[in-house]
Amino acid sequence: MIKIDNITLMRGIKTLLENASAEIQPGQRVGVIGRNGCGKSSLFAMIRGELNLDAGDINVTRTWEIVSVKQETPAVDMPALQYVIEGDVKVTRIQQQLTQAEADNDGDKIAQLHDLLAIEGGYDIESRAAIILQGLGFQQSELHNSVTAFSGGWRMRLNLARALICRSDLLMLDEPTNHLDLDAVIWLEKWLKQYPGTLLLISHDRDFLDNTVTHILSFESQALQTYTGNYSSFEKQKAQRLRLQQQQFEKQQAKVAHLQSFINRFKAKASKAKQAQSRVKQLAKLEEILPIQQENPFNFEFFEPEKSPNPLIKLEKVQTGYGETVILDNIHLNLVPGSRIGLLGHNGAGKSTLVKLLASELKPMSGEYTVSQGVNVGYFAQHQAEKLNFDASPLAHIQQLDKLASEQALRDYLGGFCFRGDDALAPVGPMSGGEKARLVLAMIIYRKPNLLLLDEPTNHLDLEMRQALTFALQTYTGAVLLVSHDRYLLNAVSDDFYLVDQGKVDIFKGDLNDYQQWVMQSDKQAFVSQDSANDETDTTKADKLSRKDEKRLEAEFRKATKGFRDQISQSEKKMQQLDEKLAKIDAELSDPSIYNEDQKNKLLTLLADKASLEKNKEDAELLWFDAQEELEKAQQQFEESLS
Repeated sequence: MIKIDNITLMRGIKTLLENASAEIQPGQRVGVIGRNGCGKSSLFAMIRGELNLDAGDINVTRTWEIVSVKQETPAVDMPALQYVIEGDVKVTRIQQQLTQAEADNDGDKIAQLHDLLAIEGGYDIESRAAIILQGLGFQQSELHNSVTAFSGGWRMRLNLARALICRSDLLMLDEPTNHLDLDAVIWLEKWLKQYPGTLLLISHDRDFLDNTVTHILSFESQALQTYTGNYSSFEKQKAQRLRLQQQQFEKQQAKVAHLQSFINRFKAKASKAKQAQSRVKQLAKLEEILPIQQENPFNFEFFEPEKSPNPLIKLEKVQTGYGETVILDNIHLNLVPGSRIGLLGHNGAGKSTLVKLLASELKPMSGEYTVSQGVNVGYFAQHQAEKLNFDASPLAHIQQLDKLASEQALRDYLGGFCFRGDDALAPVGPMSGGEKARLVLAMIIYRKPNLLLLDEPTNHLDLEMRQALTFALQTYTGAVLLVSHDRYLLNAVSDDFYLVDQGKVDIFKGDLNDYQQWVMQSDKQAFVSQDSANDETDTTKADKLSRKDEKRLEAEFRKATKGFRDQISQSEKKMQQLDEKLAKIDAELSDPSIYNEDQKNKLLTLLADKASLEKNKEDAELLWFDAQEELEKAQQQFEESLS
């Protein structure tokens, strides 16, 4: 087990953890969460014995084999498969000893080492390494390529494979999905579910945590809090704990106000001096309870686009690729205001190629490619962070976009992305990957795009920033085309999914659960729209609906279900209005003066209003749920009628 006992961790003058304690039992799969810079990676280093504690102790079962992922990959001239195999130090050592024993012609030693090799899984290590590499997105033809032939992101996958192949008691993974696509994330998720040891997993991917962990270790206010269950369970438990904390805080503040009032009134009166002094002692003994603090430091939203041409971009029979190599062929895509498309497909299938084409970083080889006048593209890709001026500050970057805006207005804007105070004036170069990604997003949003092309926007972003981005995208009125391995973001933002596979771009009929099944199955056409099944016979095609008829039926379906959609929209608007009113009442109730005797009538009115609003919100939620359920039922029946 791991026992963390009253540890303190400092970074310069900043205290990350103070008197923090926690226990992790054998076999638990623990998600380690917290804001960037809170000390998660430092905790891993302390468990590995690589970082000294400022106070306290960390005890790990001595017999445990601990494995973690190296952050750097040496540029070794070695086949990728062999590099991964050598990650299993035990097997590699036995193999080396066996080679020496065979050279010495030591029969007894050879027999012993063969037994050890069987026990440690040495005889199937090559096949295990190949399976892991293929699961992480490597092609069979790449397994014997030199490590030096791969880019930095792919080398990180090689390091992850080296960690997974080792037999371990404790596996520590720090943001393992950052360099993976969705297919590899799905595979890793399945692998971790079967891992028999103890897992410590740092991740900002909600769905990945939900599907892999049994416990949550959360960094909160320089302490460690342990929760049982996955991430969704943690959110509910934490919300309940914070509600109780706020209630206790409000009660305490009312008591403090009452005691202070007594002291102020009677401390000068000789007859009451003793009682007043007693109240002073009571006040001093009260253990301080902190109020709920604002959990999410990010607060931003997309501006309304200045223009909304329709269509924005139209592609008809477009072919594109690199040089003379065709990557995608016969692309039909019509992006209109309000389009919300999530791109799915295996690594290397051409998702980023399509995004680059739409961002005008690639030219079409043939076909009709029409961009309407007034299209303003906001394009996010990982390489754009490297295009920032590393000597300039976030404020200087935004000032380049708007030389007429006041410095204060721009600093207020950057504050929504957590560039506050001196952070807004610091050079970009030393910033973390997450901070650079935030700045790129801030610059994109400031330009008021009417078409967003987002290629893995959540890499290096913590949970709070991902949540803020998700909320902002949900209210964005322009068009969105999204590539992401973050399923929570994909589900929350996308209305339609398109599959990029075998050089084609087609509508994907299904949700992300269907896509997960598609990834795991050999029949890749099971959930693809029938017009993409190029290998169908003419007879099969004739039996199915024509695309024109399907479009007509879809229009009729939308008309028939309009009532449900309107009810959902009205209920959502109503709930938002009620939430705003409840927030105002909660703000008034958090003021200690409201509990004074002269404010009693106002307090009673606020409490009554709150109860009424909560009842109205509950009614609105019920209407929303009923309409949503009916719409989903109708959607299912409609899809069955088309199949």
